[in-house]
Amino acid sequence: MIKVCIADNYPVVHFGVKSYFKDNADISIVANVGNFLMVRDILQTKDIDVLVLDLDLEGLSSIFEIKTILKDFPKTKVILYSGLSEQIYAPNAIKAGASGFVHKSEKLETLGIAIVKVSQGKIIMNETVKKNLALIAKQTKSERLYRKLSNREVEVLRYLSGGKKNHEIADILNLNEKTISTYKLRLLTKLNVTNLVDLVDKAKKLEIV
Repeated sequence: MIKVCIADNYPVVHFGVKSYFKDNADISIVANVGNFLMVRDILQTKDIDVLVLDLDLEGLSSIFEIKTILKDFPKTKVILYSGLSEQIYAPNAIKAGASGFVHKSEKLETLGIAIVKVSQGKIIMNETVKKNLALIAKQTKSERLYRKLSNREVEVLRYLSGGKKNHEIADILNLNEKTISTYKLRLLTKLNVTNLVDLVDKAKKLEIV
């Protein structure tokens, strides 16, 4: 039996996923948490095979925190279950050590298949993501710009787009404010814009945020 923990902000997600897998012969939802700070406690007290984690989970400020979890609990596989853009975040999730990415628009059956495959040691991404990645070479230079962004740059861009100031982002990511300024400058350069308004607008057009 594959033991699963669901880490999501919304009770309706917990209820829906748990109800769906209630009578599943292979998957057992043994824990539900609504804050990233609770994830470590669960992993320390229960044997969790697969952690289904929302990138927008309260308390999860950076995708780099997933690396720490995987380092401390190497037997646990992580699937990111998110409503964020697959084309942008799935590749970054895999780079961070996650074993898979399932978009919340998918059927729960797809999540179940992913849980089984990941528990077997496989790395999975949605077919849509694979197709999108395959089309990158055919895209224009502007459309390919987002591929140049690092995980950290994408994170900073998300917070900037959400109206956060440099010092606020620095506090959230536990970085120096000057470092955030450097990331902001890199983003302006890479996305070929000159100000924050155009930066956010470009990010939205490219579905980065």
